[in-house]
Amino acid sequence: MSVLVTLTVGLVWWIVAWSFGIKAFDAFLITIGMTLVAVTIKMVKPFLQKKMGRTPEPVVERPSF
Repeated sequence: MSVLVTLTVGLVWWIVAWSFGIKAFDAFLITIGMTLVAVTIKMVKPFLQKKMGRTPEPVVERPSF
């Protein structure tokens, strides 16, 4: 969920920056960077918690329809 929120905030940033005259590609690079950081944190967090001796968060499975 945090990755989706980060992507949404990044896309809003992209539109606002574009409207202020920043080149669209440059503003989108910041959006890509924000999203990559969020994905990296989400992937590394369980590994770091395991290495620090903490129990990882339980995985909640959603029912499939």
